Amino acid sequence: MYDLYPAITPHLQQRLKVDERHTLYLEEAGNRQGLPVLFLHGGPGAGCEEYHRRFFDPLKYRIILFDQRGAGRSTPHADLTDNTTWDLVEDMERIREHLKVERWLLFGGSWGSTLALAYAETHPERVMGMILRGIFLCRDEEIAWFYQQGCSQVYPDYWQDFLAPLPEAARQDILRAYHRLLIGEDEIKRMAAAKAWSVWEGRTASLLPNEAVVNFFSNPHTALSIARIECHYFINHAFLRPNQLLDDALKLSGIPGVIVQGRYDLICPMKSAWDLHQAWQDSELQVIPNAGHSAAEPGIRSALVAATTRFARELG
Repeated sequence: MYDLYPAITPHLQQRLKVDERHTLYLEEAGNRQGLPVLFLHGGPGAGCEEYHRRFFDPLKYRIILFDQRGAGRSTPHADLTDNTTWDLVEDMERIREHLKVERWLLFGGSWGSTLALAYAETHPERVMGMILRGIFLCRDEEIAWFYQQGCSQVYPDYWQDFLAPLPEAARQDILRAYHRLLIGEDEIKRMAAAKAWSVWEGRTASLLPNEAVVNFFSNPHTALSIARIECHYFINHAFLRPNQLLDDALKLSGIPGVIVQGRYDLICPMKSAWDLHQAWQDSELQVIPNAGHSAAEPGIRSALVAATTRFARELG
C-alpha cells in the first residue's frame, strides 16, 4: 500500500490576475526542476487543501496548485461572473505560460477530472499524461442522478436534509430551485441553501462516514463557493455540448492516463469511468473495490500515489 508523502509547505505563493475581475491563488512546492504536475481540485468551487500536495514525491515533482475562479483563496469569492469551464481552461494556459512550463502532467478528481479532460482535449500537445479519479463527465444523467433522483434512494435520510431549504412545490426541478436561492438577495436563505447543498456532497463522498470530509464541506466559506459555483455550472450543463468529453476523446490519443475509480462511488458512479476508459485507448482503469468517491479513502489514496510514482519513473 502506498500512502501520502509527509506534509510540505509551498516555496512559492502568489496571486495571478487573469482578467479585470478574477485573481487566482497559485502555489508551487517540491522540486523546482522536477516533473511539472498541475493539481485540479473538485467542485467546481471547492478549492485546494494542504494534503493535496502530498500525492507527489517532492523530490521528483514540481507541484503546482491553484484555486479556480471563485474558489478557496481566489477572489472575488464565490463569484459567478465570467466563470465557465472555458474560462478555467484559459486560466490553466495562463498559468502554464506564467510559470514557463512546456508540458505537464494533469492530476484531478471529480470536477477536476472534467476540467483535465476539457483542457487536454483543447491543448493535447501540452499534456504528458493524466491521473484522474472519480470520473465526472457532466452529462445530464450524471447531474440528475445526484441532484434529482438516484443517490437519494441510497441516502434518504441525508436527502431529506438536502431538500429542507426548498418549498415542496419547487422540488420537481431541484437544480433551478436551489439556483434561485443561491443567487438570491436573502443572505440567510442563501447560506442555509449553501450549507445543505454542500453537506449533502460531503456526507455522500466516502464509503463510510468521514467527519473530516463533512467538516470541510460544511465550512461556511467553502460551502458558499461550492454550492453557488456548482449549481451555476450544472444548470448550464457545465458549458459543454451533450457528451462532448467522450465525443472528443479521440483527441487524447497518445496521452497516457490512469483512471482511479471507487466501485461504490455514489457521487460519480462508475459508469462514467467505464465509458471514458472505452473511449480513451491510452487509459488504464483501476477499480478500487472498497471505496466511494473521496480521494482521502485509503484504497483510492494508495492508487493515486502509486500512479504518481509510476509517472515520475516513466516521464521524469
